[in-house]
Amino acid sequence: MGKNIAILVLLVLSGCKGISQEEKEKLTAKNDEKKTYAVTKTDAEWKAELTDAEYYVLRKAATENSFSSDLLENKEKGTYVCAGCATPLFRSENKFKSGTGWLSFDQEIEGNVAYDVDYKIGYARTEEHCATCGGHLGHVFNDGPKETTGKRHCINGVALDFIPDPQ
Repeated sequence: MGKNIAILVLLVLSGCKGISQEEKEKLTAKNDEKKTYAVTKTDAEWKAELTDAEYYVLRKAATENSFSSDLLENKEKGTYVCAGCATPLFRSENKFKSGTGWLSFDQEIEGNVAYDVDYKIGYARTEEHCATCGGHLGHVFNDGPKETTGKRHCINGVALDFIPDPQ
């Protein structure tokens, strides 16, 4: 009898939704709303224009494998632009080696990167995307260089193209 009551109590408690879950659901629903961007294309158009890897990262919010980007060791001076729409996103002087296996910057080009909250792995993270086309770039964390901004923009290299500065 006691075992049945314990199971019943467990079922009742597991079925209850707390306020924090409701807030999370509201934020997730808000983030899932369709946003309008200056560069808007159909899914078929994006698929035709991007490589498979670019498409899955930029349009489906995938994450490339760590240490797989050709841009990781790039030491040239220049601008990192969105691979989907060529919007300038990061400058080479703001890139640093974080050891994470993804491109890391301590700041973005202001106004060209937009932010949302995502809960895809069970807790809140600040997702970054291109403010012009909405392409997923990566996430920003507060464990960057303390002597600059303290931010680490952890970016998928496949989401970016590099344009070297003129000589």
